[in-house]
Amino acid sequence: MSCLEKLTLYLRIDDRNRFIDDTHLENEILVYMPWLHSFTFYICTYMNVVDLQHNISNKDIQQTFTNIKQQPVANTLHSIHGNKIVYSILSISFEFDHLEDIGNTFPNIKCSYVTYLLIQDVVPFDHQFFIRISQNFPLIMNLRIMNIYSQSSLNLNMFATENNQLYATAVYPRLISLDIFCAHHDYVEEFLNEKKTYVPCLTQLRVVYNDLRIVTKNFTREETRRNCANIKRLILITQLAHTKDFYLYFPLL
Repeated sequence: MSCLEKLTLYLRIDDRNRFIDDTHLENEILVYMPWLHSFTFYICTYMNVVDLQHNISNKDIQQTFTNIKQQPVANTLHSIHGNKIVYSILSISFEFDHLEDIGNTFPNIKCSYVTYLLIQDVVPFDHQFFIRISQNFPLIMNLRIMNIYSQSSLNLNMFATENNQLYATAVYPRLISLDIFCAHHDYVEEFLNEKKTYVPCLTQLRVVYNDLRIVTKNFTREETRRNCANIKRLILITQLAHTKDFYLYFPLL
C-alpha cells in the first residue's frame, strides 16, 4: 500500500498490554505510506489498569501527523467498569456513524454522522455533558448509557427545583432507542424528565422496571409523561404486574 493516498480506518482492540498511540501508528502504518495525504480514523484501545505501561499526551500525538494533510487529531483517556482504561485517538472531522465507549473526557467536537452512541464512565455524567452530546451528535438515533454512579456525587444543584429555567434542555430530535439498563436511576430521570431532556421520537426504551416506576412516581408524574408517550417497545428488567396507570402512560404499547 505504498501508493495509497487516502485511508479510512476504524478499530477497537481489547486486551492489549500497550495502547495504540502515535508511535505505533507511525511505525506500523504511516511509515509504509509516503503518499498518504488523507487519513480518517478512529482507534480505541482497551487495557487493564494493572498493565498500564506509559503515559500519553495529546502533544505527542499531534506531532505524528504534522506531515500529512488532514484535519487535527484528538485523543481521550478514561476509565470504565471492569478495571479498564479506554484510550481513543480520532481524526477530526469524525466521519463514522458508530461510536462506542466515550466518556466525560471526550473532546468537544462535532460528530455529524454518528447514529449509534455508547457512553460509559466511572465518573458520573452531569447534565451539561448531555447538553454537549445532544449538540455534537445531531443525528443520534440509538443511545446506550453505562454508568452506575449517582449524579448527586457531583454536588450539583442545577435542578434543585422542577421549575429551574436557568439551564438548557437537552434535545435529541432523532433519538429512537434508549438503553439505560446499566445506568443509575438518575439517568432515567435525566432522560425522561422533559424539563431536562426532550426526546420526541423515542419509541424503544430498555430500563430497570423499579427505576422507571420510581422516576415516574408509579406512572402518574406529568414531567415524565410526554417523553414516554410514543414508546412502542418497552424492555423491562424485573417487571411487576402492570396497572391501569401504566397503560395510560404508555398508550402505544
